[in-house]
Amino acid sequence: MSGLCIAAASLLAFLPLQSFTLAWTHSIEKIRWEEDWHIELGLLYLVEARIRGSGAGMEPPQGAILDNGVWRYAPRLAPQKSLRLANSTFTSGYELCVGGRCRPLAELASGAENVPLELYACEGKK
Repeated sequence: MSGLCIAAASLLAFLPLQSFTLAWTHSIEKIRWEEDWHIELGLLYLVEARIRGSGAGMEPPQGAILDNGVWRYAPRLAPQKSLRLANSTFTSGYELCVGGRCRPLAELASGAENVPLELYACEGKK
């Protein structure tokens, strides 16, 4: 069964899913960002991104559409083998959302405080 692995120095969690949203709040502007990711053939594909406002250094890219106060756009990013995320107590943490339910990524990666986290496609036990 394929899914998403969350790791620091070692595997912390396996989630049997094919799509997820990664969300966070900008540390200075306090504006929420969201990215929809899809897992296919062992790679992570960025499908859509949303910015719930704008601010200094956070201008929506050309082609973004404003929809009820949320900028939506399809980033042009090659498929990724992994995502490396900061995991610091000095900023608000990332959230992992599946099926409309969001959980702090730190909950899923318990015991890995203040070390970068890596998300990647992987195979779990069947």
